Amino acid sequence: MSTFEVPQREEVSGNNQAVFDSLEKAVGFVPNLFATYAYSENALGNYLNLQNAKTSLKAKEKEVVNLAVSEVNGCIYCLSAHTAIGKMNAFTDEQILELRAGFASFDHKLDALARLAKNITENRGKTDAVVLEKFFDAGWTKENLIDTIVLVGDKTISNYLHRTTQVPVDFPIAAPLEAVLA
Repeated sequence: MSTFEVPQREEVSGNNQAVFDSLEKAVGFVPNLFATYAYSENALGNYLNLQNAKTSLKAKEKEVVNLAVSEVNGCIYCLSAHTAIGKMNAFTDEQILELRAGFASFDHKLDALARLAKNITENRGKTDAVVLEKFFDAGWTKENLIDTIVLVGDKTISNYLHRTTQVPVDFPIAAPLEAVLA
């Protein structure tokens, strides 16, 4: 049950209405979670700026982090959205499940990234030295590390927003990981 109603375009500020219009044009709809940010005059724009900021991580690599973090944080909205986006980035259903579990048997470098993202999230930033060493051994750089930590923060913000507001998920629902891996 949702504790928050999803605000409609006419219920948000003029600045947020312009953002809604841009999202509608770019994505075809305003995702409920993004609309929820619009309860704040500034949060939606600030969040989209963070999400769209330049990074050393490619789109596919960002999805690795988004899936691992959202699984640890138990956010069904973000798991559902990033499962759909992961498929758009050429991940298979099986690969997406692995990434959600925090590993990637199909790619050594993505495996190190998924393990790092999961570890950072589970340990709230107190990263295991062995996981970090394997990340660097896989060819990632210090710049990649910093950008990964920023992305973990970015995704955690949305995870927390959904877990608090429980707005309806407007993507195909991702099955619980335990159910699909059993």
